[in-house]
Amino acid sequence: MTLWYKFADGSTREPVELNERVKQLGGTLIIREAKVDDSGKYLCVVSNSVGEESVETVLTVTAPLAATVEPAVQTMDFGRPATFTCHYQGSPVKNVTWMKDGKRIQTTESVIRIDAVRREDKGMYQCFVRNDQDSAQSTSELKLGGRFDPPRLTFKFREEILQPGPTVSLKCKATGNPSPEIVWELDSKKVTNGERVAVGQYATATGEVVSHLNITNVHSNDGGLYKCTAVSKVGSAYHAARLNVHGLPHVKPMEKAQVVAGETFQITCPVAGYPIDAVVWEKDNRVLPINRRQAVFPNGTLIIENVQRASDQGTYTCVARNAQGYTSRGNLEVQVMVPPHIVPFSFGEDDYPKQAGTHTSLQCLVDQGDTPLTINWVFHGKELSSQMGVETTKIGKRNNLLSIESIAPFHAGTYTCVATNKAGQTNYSAVLVVQVPPRWIVEPTDRAFAQGSDSRIECKADGFPKPTVTWKKAAGDGPMDYRDLKGSAPGMRVEDGALVIAAVPKQAEGYYLCEANNGIGAGLSAVIYLSVQAPPQFEIKFRNQTARRGEPAILQCEAKGEKPIGILWSRDGKRLDPKADPRYTIREEILGNGVLSDLSVKRAERSDSAVFACVATNAFGSDETSINLIVQEPPETPFGLKVLDKSGRSVQLAWNEPYGGNSPITRFYIEYKMSKSDWNTGKDRVLVPGSQTMAGVYNLRPATTYHLRLVAENEIGTSEASQSVTIITAEEAPSGPPQTIQVEPVDQHTLKVTWKPPLREEWNGEIMGYYVGYKLASSDKPYLFETVEFSREVGKEHHLMVSNLKTYTEYSVVVQAFNRVGPGPMSKEITQHTAEGKPDQPPQDISCTTLTSQSIRVSWTSPPLASANGVIKGYKVIYGPASTWYDDKTKEVKVTAASEIILHGLKKYTDYNITILAYTNGGDGKASEAISCHTEQDVPGSPMAVKASVMSVDSVLLSWQPPAQPNGIVTQYTVYIRTVEPKESEPKAQKIPNFQTTYEMSGLKRKERYEFWVTASTPIGEGSASKSVTISPSNKVPAKIASFAEKIVATHREDVKLPCQSVGVPAPEIKWKVKGQPLTQSDRLRLLPDGSLLIKEVTRKDAGDYHCRAENSFGQDAIMHSLVVQAPPQPPSISLSGTTGTSITVRLKSPMDSAPLHGMTVHYKQDFGEWETTQISPTTNEYTLEGLSCGTRYQLYATSFNSIGTGEASDILNTRTKGAKPGVPPAQKFIEVSQNSVTLHLSAWDDGGCPMLYFVVEYKARHQGEWTMVSNSVKPSGNYVVLDLTPATWYQLRVTAHNNVGFTQAEFEFATLTIMGNILAPPSREDSRDFTSEWITFISGNLNLVVPVVTAVIVIFTALITICALRRGKTDNIHKDEGLYAQPDMRGMTLKREYRDELGYIAPPNRKLPPVPGSNYSTCDRIKKGPGGPDEEICPYATFHLLGFREEMDPSKLAQTLPHPPGHGHHRGGSQSAPRGTSTTRYGRGPVGSGVVSSVAGGGTVGPNGIVLPPNNVFSPEYDDPANIEDEYGYNSPNRRGSLGRRSMGMRTVPIPESPSPPPPPPPRPQDSTPQSTPSHNQSAQSANDSKDSNELSEAECDRDPLIRNRNSIGGASPGNNTEEMRRLLEKNEAAHPIPNGLTPYDTVNV
Repeated sequence: MTLWYKFADGSTREPVELNERVKQLGGTLIIREAKVDDSGKYLCVVSNSVGEESVETVLTVTAPLAATVEPAVQTMDFGRPATFTCHYQGSPVKNVTWMKDGKRIQTTESVIRIDAVRREDKGMYQCFVRNDQDSAQSTSELKLGGRFDPPRLTFKFREEILQPGPTVSLKCKATGNPSPEIVWELDSKKVTNGERVAVGQYATATGEVVSHLNITNVHSNDGGLYKCTAVSKVGSAYHAARLNVHGLPHVKPMEKAQVVAGETFQITCPVAGYPIDAVVWEKDNRVLPINRRQAVFPNGTLIIENVQRASDQGTYTCVARNAQGYTSRGNLEVQVMVPPHIVPFSFGEDDYPKQAGTHTSLQCLVDQGDTPLTINWVFHGKELSSQMGVETTKIGKRNNLLSIESIAPFHAGTYTCVATNKAGQTNYSAVLVVQVPPRWIVEPTDRAFAQGSDSRIECKADGFPKPTVTWKKAAGDGPMDYRDLKGSAPGMRVEDGALVIAAVPKQAEGYYLCEANNGIGAGLSAVIYLSVQAPPQFEIKFRNQTARRGEPAILQCEAKGEKPIGILWSRDGKRLDPKADPRYTIREEILGNGVLSDLSVKRAERSDSAVFACVATNAFGSDETSINLIVQEPPETPFGLKVLDKSGRSVQLAWNEPYGGNSPITRFYIEYKMSKSDWNTGKDRVLVPGSQTMAGVYNLRPATTYHLRLVAENEIGTSEASQSVTIITAEEAPSGPPQTIQVEPVDQHTLKVTWKPPLREEWNGEIMGYYVGYKLASSDKPYLFETVEFSREVGKEHHLMVSNLKTYTEYSVVVQAFNRVGPGPMSKEITQHTAEGKPDQPPQDISCTTLTSQSIRVSWTSPPLASANGVIKGYKVIYGPASTWYDDKTKEVKVTAASEIILHGLKKYTDYNITILAYTNGGDGKASEAISCHTEQDVPGSPMAVKASVMSVDSVLLSWQPPAQPNGIVTQYTVYIRTVEPKESEPKAQKIPNFQTTYEMSGLKRKERYEFWVTASTPIGEGSASKSVTISPSNKVPAKIASFAEKIVATHREDVKLPCQSVGVPAPEIKWKVKGQPLTQSDRLRLLPDGSLLIKEVTRKDAGDYHCRAENSFGQDAIMHSLVVQAPPQPPSISLSGTTGTSITVRLKSPMDSAPLHGMTVHYKQDFGEWETTQISPTTNEYTLEGLSCGTRYQLYATSFNSIGTGEASDILNTRTKGAKPGVPPAQKFIEVSQNSVTLHLSAWDDGGCPMLYFVVEYKARHQGEWTMVSNSVKPSGNYVVLDLTPATWYQLRVTAHNNVGFTQAEFEFATLTIMGNILAPPSREDSRDFTSEWITFISGNLNLVVPVVTAVIVIFTALITICALRRGKTDNIHKDEGLYAQPDMRGMTLKREYRDELGYIAPPNRKLPPVPGSNYSTCDRIKKGPGGPDEEICPYATFHLLGFREEMDPSKLAQTLPHPPGHGHHRGGSQSAPRGTSTTRYGRGPVGSGVVSSVAGGGTVGPNGIVLPPNNVFSPEYDDPANIEDEYGYNSPNRRGSLGRRSMGMRTVPIPESPSPPPPPPPRPQDSTPQSTPSHNQSAQSANDSKDSNELSEAECDRDPLIRNRNSIGGASPGNNTEEMRRLLEKNEAAHPIPNGLTPYDTVNV
């Protein structure tokens, strides 16, 4: 029989009441939906006829803790009771604690009761409920009632001194709510009514309580400390004062005092009588104090700290004594009580847990404390119950033993020993932790479940700590190798120790292990087997399976369930019989958990694509799965490939989708290659999704022939390639930005931009140059662009210096390349700051606050952000005394990153100047104006010296010097005097006004010796004392000087008094010596009656030593004054150290003087200018004046100044800065000519050491009288182009260069090129020049008439030359110098038709001028003068058109306005810098005047024999681009057109002296013009059809180009020809072949 019991109150057991929630199943007690009330100790009793057995278990039901204190707020009146109740929920609850205002309250109850509320009970109360895992808290507030008022004394009695006999009445008044009661005490003892003493009180109509203490016939013993205390339940207030009654001292009896050891004991001796001279305490006949813990005060109070029994217990005696020596004594017995102290104890080391059933004990030993002692044990704040199985045994007077024979789980908790005696109470606690090994509550057993049902297997155990229950499943078929449940079966989980499986699957079958462990003992474990009964089942009901055509295929179906299982196959709903089709084979395999069936197909065909069904059957049911077999193959060949659209870099294609092979086409491959590449090695691919039949191919190279074809692909494989198509792309602008762009700051106003060309494949032609754009990074305005020409040197880095920028400002920089078609993309924006500068403005809002006498707080705000010119790294605070601010040595510097600083260690009561500057990486910024702050006053130092001089037999004169450090305003002096012999006396003090430094003391005694000393005082307090002097009055009074020797500093021209105050009897005689010589009085030097010397209007000569001597018959005395006279300083010396173009450095030497120099001033001005000044430090030896005008004469002088004033000036220094007027450059370096323009290289001018300011450019035709002004303000940077000139015309150019020194004017003479780019020969006569010019002008304007005529002449002339050449054969070389140009070899110069057909010839793309940023080049503004009046143009800069590049340009359109590049919106006006050609441009220019080699397209050069030399490392265009065919085919060769070199035709440099209106130069003579011809290519050959905007090349031009190409052979024939020889050749050529229309022989004209 099994019965269950539950212990109530820990001792009484009661049978467990069974109900629907609590049931007993066999020996198992099942409690459903456990509650906190179910927690407790349970007893299971099993009995039969033989006997009985029982076992205990503890059930702990846990629940989240929650606490609530009621009431939340309560307001109580004083004296009323208050109660706080802490209601808590949850389990288990280990302890309940309370806190008030954050401090622990010593109680563990859930209820706090306050019997009578007092003022200190007001506040916040907190209740804390805790267990080992959780805690909760709640708060409540106790407020006091508002109608109560604590007592307050409104009238207090005063201290009185009385004679014995009269009646005394002491009165106190008090108010309060409720009305207080007044109690009287005398010497801490309550006063009651007696024979002579009456105490009474009453309440007035206003509510005041009045109390009187009346004493009749007062005795001396009635004296003492009286105290009245007003007391109510709200509070108390008291007042105490002495009542002194004349009489002998009397110490009143004192009661025995009991003091707890370690506390502080205080008592005041109750003394009566008056006057009392002293009150002392004695112990053991020794006057206290005798150690540092004792203190005795003059009023008779004794204080003993940390009282000790051994040394402080005993009899103390209070002794009162009056001045007459009468004493009174009273004894006090002091008993020191010692509170108990418990020796620490524990349940083993670190309260190590105990096992249940073992024995343990605790010993509570009180090693200190007075007896009798009470020792008790408490368990969780309650008295130990005898029924808990715990015994306590008292051992002697100081020991109590707690023992537990057999530890049970409920014994766990906190045990406290409490020891109590009269001195106090103490306690000590130890915690017992009980460990219980696991015990089965519900042990699991084998179970069986139907597949798909829900299962739950219980596994529960008990113990302490609570055991952890875990489940594991065997990995195999046997009961071994158990593993975690994770992944064993879906829906499997563990709930409160039970294994729960939702919809049990077959794979859940197997062995399971349940383990319970809490770390105590070996733990518990149980193995069970879970079986699952299931019908056949397929995991997958339907699936697709693919097979490749022609390959074998295997279809599998695996059925799981109880065996035996039968399998049937069907195809498209018809049963499959392998015997009917030998290609099918069926095989079955018996598995441990079911059957596996395979259906094999030997060779899959397209017809095998069908749905195969597999049906499995057993005794429990059946299941079916289907397999969709898909036979796949590669797609067929794509077809219908065609071109929809194309451009320079892309092509759009379309095609028809082929059959996909029963597998979706995953992608198409568009394969493409250049025409000369191979499909195997040179092809590229573009992937296209299989769902598309249109796609584009991108990233092609412009002007290139491509072949394209299409391939389809699915998961099986790829198709054959389609037929290919051929396309040709067109030329485009550069497609990539420049590379490796870097922007670095050079200085505060300049950035250096460096970059490299774009990737070679992104050029799309030849790069002609770069546009470098820059702007403020924060601006949304467009970029400002500058043009940089392209460098052909391989690997060379391009760069540009961008100047005139703002200091430390972030700029954005972009770079873009351009070619003939246009500009490419901009590079990514690069941002960079210019270098940091110094802050322009000082810190703002500077303020200072005096903190103490030696510290000042200084605060400020940073300078405006716009003026920082960098990142402010910190601040420098410069400070120093204002009196020596001029001297940098007296200044100190503090560096801080904050905006506030406290200056410490300053001089007391001193005026300080403070200035602040901010600094960046660029240096220190501008310092602020100095502000002034004065430190606070402090106590002064001691007077410097003290003298005591005998004046007579009973008087002494005391004199002293003021303190060296007054530290404030001295308000007074204090003179101290005392007798030191024959007997010391207390010092006496005498206050002396601050303006007096002598004091006469009389009434002294001759035989006594006196000591004197002096102190000074400020408003802060009295300073330290001076050195003391001693003296005795005497009847002999020798001569003494009371004044002190001093160093006297006087200002020039002021009156000075040198003191010499003397004493002596008889009166001493005063004698002065001036600089060692006896004084001779005059109007300026006069002896005053008091002996002082007066000097009027001192000068430098008066400086020196002055001796004063006093003498009489008893002695003599002397002092010496040193007089220093300060005057304005002597003039400094100034000399020249060095000069530059903008600075002058001078050496300075400041004079030595008595007054310290505050600084020097440098004065300077240029001739006819105003004087300017700058102040410098007095210690500066060398100073540089910056920012001066270049090449200018300056005058300089210097002055010094000090606190007195400014001294005389130094001699004037005359000097000048370096620099000269601009120097004229050579003409060949300065001028570069073209047909319609001339380029001026302004950098060729020598600036003379001074920066160029601007240029004035003028020109005129050779025979014109007036000059044409191009611009009068050309910026001195880059190149400048003069446009709109007439071809083949002689011009005169006048350029005036200006700098700070002046200007230089020079004239040059040049001739523009002919329309065909030829050099115009210098005329020999005036008429011939006019005639030639007129003919050139006529031809230029009538090309439609001239061209046919010239063409006919050339054809005839060419035929004659050809006949002559054939007749003469090789002998024609002797005439090679007779013509300007030679005929080229025409072989191989025509494009073969077969090549043209293969390339799919297309017309070459348009070649237009590269656009230049900005399209509006006019900066003129028109102003209407009035109604109907003409407009006036205001042109601050020259209006011109930027010459692009000298190639393929229509002469009639050289002045066109070029469009903006994309994204550009800025305007350029005035002077522009045209790109300069290099030796590698396609239509480049050769070196100036070389006459030997010139550049050709592609970077090659033309040698002396006319053969084109190939360039180095230059990209070769594709041959299949019709626009880039090389010499192999003779079509569109880069050499088909020449390019013009730089020419200086008949140029003459004429330096002109400086003059406001220089006279025109005389006309040049023919022999003065020396042509320097540079054979070169024609840069401007055009199609004859001038009406076309594009510059397309026709086939006729292509055939003509080779004729032009080899004309360079003449140029290369005579590399040694000088200018004169070339001129003779030209003249000879003209004489031999006169042509009336002025054309050059062998020239070519387009028709």
